[in-house]
Amino acid sequence: MAASLVQGAVFTVMVVRAGMLRDAAFEAELAEQISRSPRFFLNAPVVLDLRNAQAFASAAEFAEARELLRRHTLMLVGIQNALPAQAEAAAAAGLAAFAPNSTGPRRVRPAAEPMAVTEPTAVSAAPPQTAAPAPAPPAAQSASGPQPALDRAPVKARLISQPVRSGTQIYARGTDLVVTAAVSAGAEIVADGNIHVYGPLRGRALAGAAGDTEARIFCRRFEAELVAIAGRYLVSEQMPPQQRGLAVEIALVDDRLTITPN
Repeated sequence: MAASLVQGAVFTVMVVRAGMLRDAAFEAELAEQISRSPRFFLNAPVVLDLRNAQAFASAAEFAEARELLRRHTLMLVGIQNALPAQAEAAAAAGLAAFAPNSTGPRRVRPAAEPMAVTEPTAVSAAPPQTAAPAPAPPAAQSASGPQPALDRAPVKARLISQPVRSGTQIYARGTDLVVTAAVSAGAEIVADGNIHVYGPLRGRALAGAAGDTEARIFCRRFEAELVAIAGRYLVSEQMPPQQRGLAVEIALVDDRLTITPN
């Protein structure tokens, strides 16, 4: 009964390098970026990356960081890559500690963005795992010797045939995602593989969520709020206006997102 109260989920958060908060130019650059996409950044959750960051060993410092980000409509929710003293201070400030995904995307700034860019990444809140069953004993070998191993069956793409409504998030873990209906504004679709949308794409689409830079996004009618592949992203204000409403293919080429008519 209790297990049903805890469920896994995947959320998109911004990651800000904590050292940038010490840069006098950071706040101005952040304000400029947010002014270009205010709806996207409104109340967006933020995780501070403390790798190689100096200080941040007291709850007061995290409170200051929270207030700085709040002035720009961002919500500080946690930290990653913290030293023990930093993790203890962050916990005292009411912040969660996230372990970065070792298989996730590299922290590369997206194209056409200033150095103060925040970068979305998928953070998984997984339920507690039950003990795995004991492995089955190996199959008996025939008298003629060992038999060749069978190939593992491919993982099927996740298929969604109903409209994805605003406020809904769908995640295809370890496979492609195929949506045969519309993805509304305010909805989010995420896949570790490719994403195919055979209706209008008006929300957010994040392919290659586990770091696959070869993943692609295909849609029949391109009206997205945000698209991302392996952590590199574009918001609507950065997308070519002449391609909106068209069938397009989105790929990562030379570490830059490209959108081409399909």
